[in-house]
Amino acid sequence: MSASPLFDAYIMVDWSAASRPVTGANAIWIAVLLPGEGGRDMLECTNPATRAAAEAEIETRVKTLMTVGKNVLLGFDFALGYPAGTAERLGLTTDLSPWAATCSYLETHIHDGADNRNNRFALAADMNQALSGMPHPFWGAPKTQICATLAATKGDFNSQASLPEHRAAEAWIKSNYKASPKSVWQLLGIGSVGSQSLLGIPRMNRLRRSLPNCRVWPFETGLTAPIPNSEKGPHCIIAEIYPSTLDVSPQPQEIMDRAQVRSLATR
Repeated sequence: MSASPLFDAYIMVDWSAASRPVTGANAIWIAVLLPGEGGRDMLECTNPATRAAAEAEIETRVKTLMTVGKNVLLGFDFALGYPAGTAERLGLTTDLSPWAATCSYLETHIHDGADNRNNRFALAADMNQALSGMPHPFWGAPKTQICATLAATKGDFNSQASLPEHRAAEAWIKSNYKASPKSVWQLLGIGSVGSQSLLGIPRMNRLRRSLPNCRVWPFETGLTAPIPNSEKGPHCIIAEIYPSTLDVSPQPQEIMDRAQVRSLATR
């Protein structure tokens, strides 16, 4: 007898750091999959133009699913945390865990408007000042954003005083897949995830608070499969996803971003 699946619904999100409303390629894509009997799955993909619209849509969808008793896995394709030591360097000595304190800090300091205009480069420069007093560890600024504490090129991560360039998650991905994940500190460039994380973590943190019985894996669950608590009702687990771990074959005329979230939801 096979074990019951952990979840009843799967929502996979391809995020974007665009500074204006945008749809199509290199924009936000959301795939919602509800497994059905006999392989008759219900799949819907949407393409909201802004992060604010995406956050609102995700919140509504998850709450609707949980209202009818569905356990939901919600996956985001940006880093949900930073290398160990980041919160301490930022001086975040609170009653919260280092991870939760960092999420709260970003939610407080990032400005991300309804039209996608945001202050991510200015915030990265301010964080560099606190983290090192130099243009490090964040890097990858356009010419208009280069300043004394934010550069276009990468700094020295081999320095003893530097925070790690990668998290344990990236090391695991490298050793288990033919993939080369970028550092969360890199803000620009093909495959970079730094800007998406700066703009995604604050919205993830709001969703974490607004959704009932919601936890973030593995920071609030431990490195094990989350076990539902029937007394609390349906649950939502937020997790980090990495689309490049799958060989994705877009359908005719299908945008790659859509194909990736569709394939991840099915997988």
